[in-house]
Amino acid sequence: MGTTTPPRTLAEALRARGDESLAGLLRARPDLLNPVPNDITQLATRAGTRASVVRALEHLDRFALQTAEALAVAPDPAPYDTLLSLLTGDGLDDGEQRDDMGAAITAALPGALAMLREQALVWGEDDRLRLVRTARELLAPSPQHPSPTGLGPTVAEATAGMSPGRLQEILAATDLPATHDPVSAVAALSALFTDRTRMAELLDTAPVEALSVLDRLVWGPPYGEVTPNPTPPVKWLRDRGLLLPVSTRTVVLPREAALHLRAGRAHRVPEPAPPAVAAAAERDPQAVDRAAAGQAFTALSTIEELLKLWDGGGPTILRAGGLSVRELKRAATALDVSEPIAAFWIELAYGAGLLASDGETDERYAPTPASDEWLDLPAEDRWTHLATAWLAGTRTPGLVGGQDAKGRALSALGPELDRSAAPDVRRRVLTLFAELPPGTAPEAETLLRRLRWERPLRGSAPAAEGSDLRSRLALWTLNEAELLGITGRGALSAQARALLDEGEQTAAALLSPLLPDPLDHVLLQADLTAVAPGPLERPLADMLSVLADVESKGGATVYRFTPGSVRRALDAGQAAADLHAFLAAHSRTPVPQPLSYLIDDVARRHGHLRIGAASAYVRCDDEAVLNEILADRRSTGLRLRRLAPTVLAAQTDPGSLLEALRDMGYAPAAESAEGDVLITRAGARRTPPRTPPAPVPEGPPTPDDTLLGAAVRAIRAGDTAATVARKEPTDGPTSTGPAGTLPRTTPAETLATVQAAAMTGSTVWIGYVNADGAASQRVIAPVRVEGGFVTAYDHTADEVRTYPLHRITGVAELAEDGTA
Repeated sequence: MGTTTPPRTLAEALRARGDESLAGLLRARPDLLNPVPNDITQLATRAGTRASVVRALEHLDRFALQTAEALAVAPDPAPYDTLLSLLTGDGLDDGEQRDDMGAAITAALPGALAMLREQALVWGEDDRLRLVRTARELLAPSPQHPSPTGLGPTVAEATAGMSPGRLQEILAATDLPATHDPVSAVAALSALFTDRTRMAELLDTAPVEALSVLDRLVWGPPYGEVTPNPTPPVKWLRDRGLLLPVSTRTVVLPREAALHLRAGRAHRVPEPAPPAVAAAAERDPQAVDRAAAGQAFTALSTIEELLKLWDGGGPTILRAGGLSVRELKRAATALDVSEPIAAFWIELAYGAGLLASDGETDERYAPTPASDEWLDLPAEDRWTHLATAWLAGTRTPGLVGGQDAKGRALSALGPELDRSAAPDVRRRVLTLFAELPPGTAPEAETLLRRLRWERPLRGSAPAAEGSDLRSRLALWTLNEAELLGITGRGALSAQARALLDEGEQTAAALLSPLLPDPLDHVLLQADLTAVAPGPLERPLADMLSVLADVESKGGATVYRFTPGSVRRALDAGQAAADLHAFLAAHSRTPVPQPLSYLIDDVARRHGHLRIGAASAYVRCDDEAVLNEILADRRSTGLRLRRLAPTVLAAQTDPGSLLEALRDMGYAPAAESAEGDVLITRAGARRTPPRTPPAPVPEGPPTPDDTLLGAAVRAIRAGDTAATVARKEPTDGPTSTGPAGTLPRTTPAETLATVQAAAMTGSTVWIGYVNADGAASQRVIAPVRVEGGFVTAYDHTADEVRTYPLHRITGVAELAEDGTA
């Protein structure tokens, strides 16, 4: 610990640490920095609060936690050898396997103890190890919260309040000498239970049924219920103190007796070393990279298709937020995936900032302006953008379809899907992948076992989600990584390794050669279809998606031309000649005659009818067409009437009239108030600029080295101000008061002392009250005193500051600057 005198408190132990060690504590437990403690004592107090200790315990691995649990049931303070014995056992039942375990525990215990010391959960020398009181309370046994070790209270704790007569009966039943001193009686019983030889002799006389009762309690929970008239085996145990009463119906196996039955071990299965992640399969690394790249390309195509699906304005937002079940099913059908996978793609696009709410009165989801920038990027850069957003995001699509703690359904894009542990779990899972040789796919169960060892207390979640959220997050990570192309055939790809270790540019460079080059042509077929044998260049793909409908996807995409799709292209402002030229320029096969006829036929009829706002009207130069519409029974609901030989008025809005006439087989075109044809361009709806959803942090962020250095200096300076030796005044009625209180001096004494300190360059201790009325102690080196202010170097703040003299409550010289 760096001191000759053993520390008596946690504050003294922290005070004896070096600056690097204090910085390590603040780095491991950043919650202690908010705000920066005034001194070491305040740091120690904050480190012992329940919330902070719980957070620190949640960051321990299994063996460090088992070490803390063993200390919680050990005497306080406990020597190192006692702690080691609780973890390894007393050695009397060791076989070869136990010998190996004991050696592993002996080798691992110093590291676990160092971790607990570094996080200020344990303090003291090896001969007097102390667990922080709050941690002991959290891990110690009680009827409401049994110890994780399964051990019950000690004999002294269990017999507290027991009548002396009952103690005498137990001593008599165990052949111990009678004593009228309850303390001596408890000590004698405890000595019996901790004596291996005498305890073995006592148990040799026990009925077989009594030993069976002990077997059920020995590894916990140590509490059991008894009837008013217990069975003879239970009565035998109770009479000899092997079962001590907790209440009228509850008994407990005392800790000393349980440790004898366990051969001195606090845990049934100590785990000093992390379990290895086993390999499920070994594959060709190049095949893994190709498979991952293929899935990465599929991911990009799926996100692009989703953006096109919601391009003109996506689904409405539920009142409580999120996407309705019906809209999720509709998106899943359009993307040709299952609903859980559709939820993943939607959440991924949302998390990457490509989708957002438009903020209108009729609020809907729509692509953001950032989605257009994303679509213009090379494919490899688009993938790294998605992968990076997925790694850092706290949105958890695996929860969609489940329920929250109140039983309400969790919807895609809903407000309750953030889980702060998700980024840590994803990165840790991929790190375990990366530790395996390239091309190796890990076994999922061993990977989950490793994660549970690393953070056994983490992942607490609402009851509706289950108690092991981290395991569920890890399983979702395995599936999502495969969908996104992070992994291929169950193994981590080279581009994903580069993304984790070297950054986006290196990952994109590795992925680029594995992605197919976009094509600038299609193959037109006589059956009014076009085959794209690979990915298309974006302008070609955009135009073709307007001119034709996607019929099937896969390695090659099949587009089908229909009257509706051709009319859609004409509505977007294209002329028949433009469509013929486009197909001729981008087809490797001659344009089939049926396709040319289809385009010309639809173009001939397109715009023959004109729809405008009257409420709405239909205008056509051919009276026969209008007569045909009026005679059609399907137009009854439109409530049409003739205003002129070439004009019909309708009692509906222009959009509904337009769709109704198209459903009747006509090809009307909308027109403006000036009579010009309105062009409907696809993909015109965008949200206002939106930032991606910010991840929900899991506790305070880890401070950087600059902040840690400044914090340590401030704590040291504040501690100096609080603990430094001061000169006692030699005369006058004022004094510095008890240690820890603000000094009190008259204004004249204050002025004279700081002026003298400025002239001699000495350091003084002051009490100061700021404008908000907050009092503090500071150690300053005055530089200048004038105009009612003192300018000084403040050791507490590690900077030069100016203080009004009227706010200084008093001043005292430091003993280091002279003799007291």
